Parts: sequence; structure tokens; C-alpha cells
Amino acid sequence: MKIGTKKGFASCGVIVLLATAVFASDLSGTWNAKVSLGWKGSGTPTFVLKQSGEKLTGTYSGTLGQSNVNGTVKGDDVVLEFEISGLKVRYTGKLDKQADKIEGNVDYGGRASGPFTATRKK
Repeated sequence: MKIGTKKGFASCGVIVLLATAVFASDLSGTWNAKVSLGWKGSGTPTFVLKQSGEKLTGTYSGTLGQSNVNGTVKGDDVVLEFEISGLKVRYTGKLDKQADKIEGNVDYGGRASGPFTATRKK
């Protein structure tokens, strides 16, 4: 394959896209989280997620009850959002290279915030 030709560049582009698709992570599954809110307490919520492209949907189950979740995954950036008990909750984190752990921060509608770690249930 000649790299200097249009066909060569197109072939390289296809190879890069295929390699990206092979290594892209699918976050679908059950995730167990640990949340620390300092003096306001801690929790161990569970997320059941389904991924379609960059879009995430699913459910949250935890101390506050249950709620539907929407979110995104772009590269290793993960965002999960839902509303529960009148609070808009937002988890933002980074996915590790093995795609089995997310670490970041959670904000409970400005009332509480703190770090979280979520691990994929095997």
C-alpha cells in the first residue's frame, strides 16, 4: 500500500477507525459505587447501565431510592445524571484503561458533593 496516494490515506483511516472500534469500551452492565460525602455520610449505590454509542441509559438504586439515569461516555470521560427526591444528581468521572472502574466526583444538587468510585460487577 502506497501511503502517499489517496487510496493509501483512505485505507489508513479505515484501519484507525476499526482499531478504535475494537478498543472502545462498552459500559453496559452493573456498577457498584462507593460515595463519600464527608460529614454528610456515605453510600453504596448501584447503577445498571446500557450503552449505545456515546449515550448511556439505565437506573440508579441507592439510599435516596431509585431513578432513571441518562449520561454520556466520550473517550474515558463519563457523565451520569438523574433526578431524585427533588435533587439533580451529577456523577462525572474517568474510566480506567481496563474499563472496569470509574473514579470522579458527584454533586447532589449543590447540597452535598464528594468523590466516588464505581467498579463493574463481574
